[in-house]
Amino acid sequence: MLERIESINGAINGFVWGPVMLVLFLVVGLLFTVRTGFFQVTKFKLWMDSTFLAIFKHKHIRKTDDAHAISQFQSLCTALAATVGTGNIVGVATAIALGGPGSVFWMWLSAFLGMMTNYAENTLGIKYRFKNEKGEWVGGAMHYIERGLKLKWLAVVFSIFCMLASFGIGNMSQGNSIADGIQGAFFSGFSEVYLFGSVTVVKAIVALVIMVLVALVIIGGIKRIASVTEKIVPFMVLLYLIGGLIIIIANIGNIGAAFGLIFGEAFKGQSVAGGVTGYGIALAMRRGISRGVFSNEAGLGSSVMVHSASDVKEPVMQGMWGVFEVFADTIIVCSITALAILSSGVFSLEGHLEAVAKGNIPASMTGIGLTQQAFATVFGGFGAPFVSIAVLLFAFSTILGWSYYGERAWTYLFGNNSTTIYKVIFIAVIFFGCTSGLSLVWDISDTFNGLMAVPNLIAITLLSGQVVQMTNDFLKKRGKEN
Repeated sequence: MLERIESINGAINGFVWGPVMLVLFLVVGLLFTVRTGFFQVTKFKLWMDSTFLAIFKHKHIRKTDDAHAISQFQSLCTALAATVGTGNIVGVATAIALGGPGSVFWMWLSAFLGMMTNYAENTLGIKYRFKNEKGEWVGGAMHYIERGLKLKWLAVVFSIFCMLASFGIGNMSQGNSIADGIQGAFFSGFSEVYLFGSVTVVKAIVALVIMVLVALVIIGGIKRIASVTEKIVPFMVLLYLIGGLIIIIANIGNIGAAFGLIFGEAFKGQSVAGGVTGYGIALAMRRGISRGVFSNEAGLGSSVMVHSASDVKEPVMQGMWGVFEVFADTIIVCSITALAILSSGVFSLEGHLEAVAKGNIPASMTGIGLTQQAFATVFGGFGAPFVSIAVLLFAFSTILGWSYYGERAWTYLFGNNSTTIYKVIFIAVIFFGCTSGLSLVWDISDTFNGLMAVPNLIAITLLSGQVVQMTNDFLKKRGKEN
């Protein structure tokens, strides 16, 4: 039975994260890029002034007087809490190891186009949001699907995928990363001390601590989640960026070669001894685009839910926060990881191709191991713990962000009075994620995560005319004001 489930899931996963869907992500992003006149480039100063720079200039961006909404800065931090996760550290390293350095180029391209996909999602999110009986703003992909396209069944499908993904990608896999990281970095000597079955004492304790911390936050709703993420996210991103920049500066002489590898390998198929293909353009594209989408979630319709809770009144303004979100997540954070790895010398193209030829890429050459090695070149013995701490913070924030996404989907399906049930289940699932090796569950949740994109991309494409119209109206109005 399990083999049958694995086979079915593998087939579906191969589609949602396969060439057809990944090209669709790019095409939809290109559609909005072209139809808005390359907004992310031509209006760079506008959206940067209206988002990142506005945080320091205007108090109302950071704080809100609306008791039922969150500030624009809080909406960004909560969205980044969900997107800036293990994918920025582990995912990027895995993409390089399995798809080659050229995958970084395709990750950048997917982010460049994904900026406008996220822009469209958040613009529509604000347009079709509404206030519930508690006076809270409610929005998300399911609502612009239902209210904009009048397709209730498609909105239900999206919500089911989102809810299920929240338990897996947004919860169990993140909890497992935290538990593995803490046990491996700080309590490796207790890795074989079991509480019961295959559950170690360390992982059980870590699980309980995370459950308590998450419960204290999410029970307070979006206001409390936002108040926590606005403190955690800037700190964890800044900490990681400083660490990564130190690695890059220490290896500044290799930066040119690193960029040469990224651009040179993006369009170059590699072969190894005996004619066995190491990787080609298609594989680099797949790894880069999928890791980019997995990291910034542009096209999945997830972050719309928290952006819609903002106190902003103009849809295009929140759309610009979506542009900056993808820029910060992938162009900045993911690039730091990639350049740290490629400039530090821990990645060898020849060694990688040889490992591929043998059909066995060791753990040290992929995933978190590769990133830890890069940081160890400068930080020595503190390199691995530093990366582990970063993964811990990133994963914990992802749990908080995704708890809200799952709650919104659950509420859409079962009503506002049932949210407590969802929160209890969500908190309980953390224990299983931290203590179990349920790879099949994670594979299935990864599939649901990707499946969210299908109804969402259909919706924003069909509603693209409205996005273009709102953009043009906003720019005309702004032009008259100036």
